[in-house]
Amino acid sequence: MYYQAINLNEKLSKFNDQWSPKVIGQINDHQFKLVKIAGEYEWHVHEETDKVFMTIEGEMIIDFRDGRVKISKGEMFIVPRGVEMKPSAEKECHIMLVEPRSVVNTGGTESELATANDIWI
Repeated sequence: MYYQAINLNEKLSKFNDQWSPKVIGQINDHQFKLVKIAGEYEWHVHEETDKVFMTIEGEMIIDFRDGRVKISKGEMFIVPRGVEMKPSAEKECHIMLVEPRSVVNTGGTESELATANDIWI
């Protein structure tokens, strides 16, 4: 058996692109993904699953049609399934997502998403 902790900062140093989640681990049918964000993303909804955001560095905002939440370094937030949201960050923010393996990033075309969903670093 091979035992080694996953160093989040090391993994984050391996990419610079934003809004492009990278898979760093999997447990059962859920994946752990790192992503760097800055600026605004589009309004979208995940009808079939909740979405977990954990801020590693920086600060992000998630706008909802009826309010907003600020998630600072060391904090997490769970967006319930079916809730429309618009994530953003004024400055670059590093976050970890936990979501079912079947969830794909909502930007781009379906074929691009299928490929991007399985990017391991």
